[in-house]
Amino acid sequence: MSGGAAIRIDAPVLANEVDGGPNRRLRLEVGADWPAAAPGQFLMLSPGALPAAPRLDPLLPRPMAIFRREGAAVEVLYKVTGRGTALLAAARPGERVRVVGPLGCGFPEPAPGARVALVGGGTGIASLFDLAARTRGSVVALLGARRADDLMALAAFRALGVELRLATEDGSAGRKGLVTELLAEALALGVDAVYACGPTPMMQRAAALAGGAGRPCFLSLENRMACGFGVCLGCAVPRREDGYALVCRDGPVFEAGALRLEGLP
Repeated sequence: MSGGAAIRIDAPVLANEVDGGPNRRLRLEVGADWPAAAPGQFLMLSPGALPAAPRLDPLLPRPMAIFRREGAAVEVLYKVTGRGTALLAAARPGERVRVVGPLGCGFPEPAPGARVALVGGGTGIASLFDLAARTRGSVVALLGARRADDLMALAAFRALGVELRLATEDGSAGRKGLVTELLAEALALGVDAVYACGPTPMMQRAAALAGGAGRPCFLSLENRMACGFGVCLGCAVPRREDGYALVCRDGPVFEAGALRLEGLP
């Protein structure tokens, strides 16, 4: 499922705020004519248009999930981890960030009335919010991270009124343990489909649990990429049958059975 054709703009920063711990929420003005985006699509962000960013430093843009679209604005959530995200974190309202999007293929729409489990780990949580907001059925959102400060968008998920369960590895929020332990319980109680985004081991385990329960599972991959639209070939992942798929063009969302999950980076 994909939205409109991607466009390239230098988008003014409307807000750039802390969203708990090292997490940030960046709100950009993209205009009312910016194409519609399906849940699970992404955009490429570059700090290159910022006054503080030397030209070609960093060289490559960053792929980031579209957290939500509101009117002429789009929001992304990100974690400050290196040079590029540090430059983004320093962006002030009125400055401009280079944007290409929306890109990729999003999540298939759940059937009306279906009960679905959304499994998010770390920054992968950002990919699932729009799906939770648009699903015409019952949603259980299972969110996990290493510690409480790493959990993204909790207030936004709570405002949706969906069933929300948390897990942290250190026990500082929700259950102590892995978010896939919550998924095993949800499957035992009955869900119709699983949608997941997060670290590779988490998604591999989610796919195994869903497969064991006979439920479809859709994964949104978070591979590094340079272009975002299939030119550089830097985001190839192995298909189950033969050959490779490109995360940026063929994904980032894939049905779990279509990929050789043991070969994912």
